[in-house]
Amino acid sequence: MNLSPLLDSAAPIPLHASAAMAGFVLGIVQLIAPKGTLSHRVIGWAWVLLLAVTAISSFWIHSHGFRLWRDFGPIHLLSIFAPVMLVIGVLRARRHRVRAHAITMVSIFVGALVVAGVFTLVPGRVMHMVVFGR
Repeated sequence: MNLSPLLDSAAPIPLHASAAMAGFVLGIVQLIAPKGTLSHRVIGWAWVLLLAVTAISSFWIHSHGFRLWRDFGPIHLLSIFAPVMLVIGVLRARRHRVRAHAITMVSIFVGALVVAGVFTLVPGRVMHMVVFGR
């Protein structure tokens, strides 16, 4: 593993990747830790903030491959969808709709961090160079 391709990237990419990686780690903690505790709420708010930073920062990262509109590719649809779902997930928790909250947040974790994260490992992308060194 070599972090220099990430650290040498254009300004929004290190921020975006760092927020996503921290969100992934906190997401794992949230999945494992007890629910409904003060620490769950504190870590949850930090996770929501990290995911919002990840989504918003992606609008300054432009697609070099398939584009839907201008410099924006299909992944940017997730960048619109994720913050909306974060708000819905938080509202569900505040309304004590625990099962709906859990389904929403786990879905965001899987879609925005796991599935999208796998696509960052495609050859030619920065995270591919970080992980595989080429």
